[in-house]
Amino acid sequence: MSNRRAFEIAFVGLKPGVHEYRYEIDDSFFEEYADRDFKGVKAEVKLALDKKASFLILKFEVGGKVDVSCDRCGNDLPLDLWDEFDILVKMVDDPDLMNEQESDPDVFYISRTESHIDVKGWIYEFISLSVPMQRMCAESEIGGPYCNKEVLARLAGMTPQPAEGVKGKKTSNSLWKGLDKFKKLKKE
Repeated sequence: MSNRRAFEIAFVGLKPGVHEYRYEIDDSFFEEYADRDFKGVKAEVKLALDKKASFLILKFEVGGKVDVSCDRCGNDLPLDLWDEFDILVKMVDDPDLMNEQESDPDVFYISRTESHIDVKGWIYEFISLSVPMQRMCAESEIGGPYCNKEVLARLAGMTPQPAEGVKGKKTSNSLWKGLDKFKKLKKE
């Protein structure tokens, strides 16, 4: 079976009820897609397709691991993937018009004459959405095996020191230091 057809499901011949599919996803799956900010994908997508008379309910479970670049130090950081997504696929006469008008991203329309549904685009989208936006190890793990020690040392050296404020008091931000001049002018 070709790679393209591996993600097509012929739902017309299926009996009503739940049908399960599993997809093993690695970096080769993402080759045809544009830029992505992760690599080393080892994901498993479980799909439960619940066939009804005039619609399909698709439940995707994404699990696995992916390597991302750490936001703090720039080293590769392995992250766990886990998320669930649901899509309701309705069969209608004019799916293009209905898809344009639909505001719910979890509802998709196909033609009543369709016999196959391609889930590859949804798998790509759901794996991408499963990768966290903030990509750092926890505070307790800083300095661990995945951290770049040199970058962490430089970041620690860039911590601002408290500046001397009015009458010898320490202030945490010297940005406001110049405002003292205006206080004196106002009192006069």
